[in-house]
Amino acid sequence: MTRASGQRRDSLRLGLVQMCSSDQHAVNIDAATAMIDDAARAGCQMVAFPEVAGMMNRRIAAIRDSITDADRDPFIAACRAAAADHGIWVHTGSTPVISTGAERFRNHATLIGDDGRVVADYDKVHLFDMTPAEGPPIRESNRYAPGQEAVLAATPWGPMGMSICYDVRFPHFYRDYARDGAVAFFVPSAFTVATGRAHWEILLRARAIECGAFVIAAAQVGTHADGRETWGHAMVVDPWGAVLCDMGDTVGVAVVDLDIKAVARARAQIPSLINERSYVRRGPDRGRGAARGRGPARGQ
Repeated sequence: MTRASGQRRDSLRLGLVQMCSSDQHAVNIDAATAMIDDAARAGCQMVAFPEVAGMMNRRIAAIRDSITDADRDPFIAACRAAAADHGIWVHTGSTPVISTGAERFRNHATLIGDDGRVVADYDKVHLFDMTPAEGPPIRESNRYAPGQEAVLAATPWGPMGMSICYDVRFPHFYRDYARDGAVAFFVPSAFTVATGRAHWEILLRARAIECGAFVIAAAQVGTHADGRETWGHAMVVDPWGAVLCDMGDTVGVAVVDLDIKAVARARAQIPSLINERSYVRRGPDRGRGAARGRGPARGQ
């Protein structure tokens, strides 16, 4: 896990974005730059975009020639320029990029500082391969290669854990971030309607409660140019599990004020990161397995 530290600020005014992203970079860039402008005018210090904000197109042949590496990606470049122009932090959500010599894309997130520099980037680790009760299988792994690294980004408000969408179903991923001092997690997403209706809010609130951290979950919503439908309900959840914002099916920017000191208060009341103990797994035909769990969290 990439470690990070930074000077702490006690409050963060966040611009949470909900989009209905197109299958063209240019359309999404226009929408994103306008939303960054809106967030900046509202006094936001950071704006957070959803998964595949830069391009949402499952038709691989149609987009292969327009996908490039992260250093040349037009959506990331536009977000960097807007961040510097407005003096605002930008989390790009994600956009597809290529790796040299690789057949599959990477689902790539970038955190940009208020000077336009790239502070951290992250490739989605857990890929959404699903067999729904109705309809064809969904295989994100056909288009994307998995990332290999969890990334904890330094910000003026404290370390923030990077993740994307399906990662939210793997609680140990966030627990490790929290143990290393994360005050918030980015969970940019493009949830399906069926899984969103059943699981979205529950998963986000569970990750917040388990870790005593903010969850920042920008989202895609509506019917997209490539035929997909997404659930929406972009949310911010506080460290006690309260939903501070739910955007429903509205496209735009919601302004949410985060009290960063709430992280320490929640962890002091329920110190589960410190209370965690090692244990041995035992069961039929298993004997004594490997020890599981670790000692007290760092930075608490």
